[in-house]
Amino acid sequence: MSEIDYMNECTTRDVIAMLAEKRKISISEAIDIFYNSQTFANLYNPQTGLYFQSPVYIYDILEKELDT
Repeated sequence: MSEIDYMNECTTRDVIAMLAEKRKISISEAIDIFYNSQTFANLYNPQTGLYFQSPVYIYDILEKELDT
């Protein structure tokens, strides 16, 4: 596993946990929401550089996406 893959996996774990906690939903619902979001696609696209950002920053992007 590359360093970027590891960073993405850790960020994904943290964002899903935040989503479940803040929205009071199950982990499986949070997984479904995050995996089907544009934010997730951008996180795993190395050209965006999003993998360098903190989970809190990425969660904020996800929240904005879900609110629009």
